[in-house]
Amino acid sequence: MAGNAHLDRVLGMPSIVLFGLAYLVPLTVFTTYGVVTEQTAGHLPAAYVVTLVAMLFTAYSYGLMVRAHPFAGSAYTYTQRAFGPHLGFMTGWALLLDYLFLPMINYLVMGIYLEAAFPGVPVAVWIIGAILLVTGLNVLGIRLVARMNFVLVAVQVVFIAVFLVAAGRTLAGSDLPSLTEPFLPSGGEASAVLGGAAILCLSFLGFDAVSTLAEETHDPRRRIPRAIMLVTVIGGALFILVSYVGHLVFPRYSEFTDVDSAALDVVGAAGGAVLTAFFTAAYIAGCFGSAMASQASVSRILYAMGRDGALPAQIFGRLHQRFHTPAPATAVVGLLSCIALVISLELASSMISFGALVAFSLVNLSVVKHYVIDEGHRTPANLVAYAVVPGIGVLLTLWLWTSLSGTTFVVGLAWIAAGFVYLLALTRVFTQRPPELRMSDAEAAS
Repeated sequence: MAGNAHLDRVLGMPSIVLFGLAYLVPLTVFTTYGVVTEQTAGHLPAAYVVTLVAMLFTAYSYGLMVRAHPFAGSAYTYTQRAFGPHLGFMTGWALLLDYLFLPMINYLVMGIYLEAAFPGVPVAVWIIGAILLVTGLNVLGIRLVARMNFVLVAVQVVFIAVFLVAAGRTLAGSDLPSLTEPFLPSGGEASAVLGGAAILCLSFLGFDAVSTLAEETHDPRRRIPRAIMLVTVIGGALFILVSYVGHLVFPRYSEFTDVDSAALDVVGAAGGAVLTAFFTAAYIAGCFGSAMASQASVSRILYAMGRDGALPAQIFGRLHQRFHTPAPATAVVGLLSCIALVISLELASSMISFGALVAFSLVNLSVVKHYVIDEGHRTPANLVAYAVVPGIGVLLTLWLWTSLSGTTFVVGLAWIAAGFVYLLALTRVFTQRPPELRMSDAEAAS
């Protein structure tokens, strides 16, 4: 291991966009399809529109902060630079919720589907095998992960294309339901759509993951912001399109065989058993790609915090001497992912949304603090770009955050409290400053 090594700049625009799309998992629309469709009374496409609008404002803020601070660490780094190390640490702690739980969800879903396809093999075997394989690939290097992402995203895109064609053929010979109703909830359904939109935030975590690759990308100040917006727009458009076509094919949401596996009803209605088998294979491939991307991202968050001393540097702040990857942090994430053997999908999903929305709100606020207050950009045009637009992002993310369930807040706030206690110990009850990220622009550009 080498404590003073650096991450290699090997990624171009196609690789980082594919990384973000792999993290999103284009087929993730089917993960919460039944739950959110039932909650929104058949208005899943409308919920996705609401979420996409909120995420576009936040993606814009991420792009601005990448230009200011093109380092690994994502919202942790941006909040730390804008508001100081204490709040920066707490933001990083909140981010760990969605970064740590997302790999667990992928491993858990892969285990469930593979056990269904091969009943003789216990689900634990599939989960542990996937964890070992993904951890090994991440240790070997981000370039290998990027190549794997290309193949796995391609499989999902092919399935989506086949699904849309099959659905079109099915709809051509039947009476169509209302074409506008999925986007037009009645007054009583609007709050339900908002609650569904809050859950769907976990579908958009790919743009946040892209920001963690700033130290492994050529010209990150230009490429990372563009990639963030591309991933958000492409992902959102796919989610809206697929959920809309799914509603047309199977509009009777009250007749799902099982809400958790409603995708099988939708895909079966579009293309029968053959398309259902293809869906299962493509979905597992997508989860594998997301597991690789999410584990790579969280290991870099932990590396950034360890490099600063916010976490034990001897474990988290070191890189592999040969591969220049945060191997110790990657191994720790692999071990923690074994919680997928016992955790429920519902709990993991709720924690992801809680942590993500906390971090998103603080990134939006960081733009105002950095550009308007610290840098003094206060012309009318600057105030619109650096205060009004991020301010709208803050309001939208807080609006969605308050729509989460009470159980989510109990567990999420318990996690935040644990982080605060650790911060007290780290700073000896605020008598010392937490370690800060100190890298020059020259180092970032190297």
